[in-house]
Amino acid sequence: MEGYKVKHGEGKEILIQEVEDNLFKVNEEQLSLDIADLGKGRFHILKNNKSFNAELVEIDRVKKQFTIKVNNTTYELELEDKYDMLLQKLGMDAIGASAVSDLLAPMPGLVLSTAVSAGDTVKKDDPLVVLEAMKMENVLKSPIDGVIKEVSVNSGDTVEKNQTLIIFES
Repeated sequence: MEGYKVKHGEGKEILIQEVEDNLFKVNEEQLSLDIADLGKGRFHILKNNKSFNAELVEIDRVKKQFTIKVNNTTYELELEDKYDMLLQKLGMDAIGASAVSDLLAPMPGLVLSTAVSAGDTVKKDDPLVVLEAMKMENVLKSPIDGVIKEVSVNSGDTVEKNQTLIIFES
């Protein structure tokens, strides 16, 4: 039986498994819920003859983070699916968490401009390099908050895929 681990508050965890339609196991306790999808991320839920109005306020599918509102109370949630739990069980959950040290060219192209210099402090999503590829301008943004150690390219340079464009301080 597949399930999800939901983290909320200060590290509180809930294990949720769907047993069958409208029947769930929440931390080993069976709950019967009547859930009506009202559309646009809004739901009406009946549990033990009590009514709840729920709304998905914000979703970050990449980070698996959700903000929901239930009866005007907002909750921040993180979701772990069976794959996340398996990776954690195998000790492989931190493999992709290493620090970013370089910005690489995602494709071959021509550097049109650079927006930073060595020593500059940048925030995540700040524009760093404009790369022309296949007659389109691509703005490459910072993947992290950090300090630029070295800009390895100049305007007019031709670059290959995976070539280092920017090096961040560690």
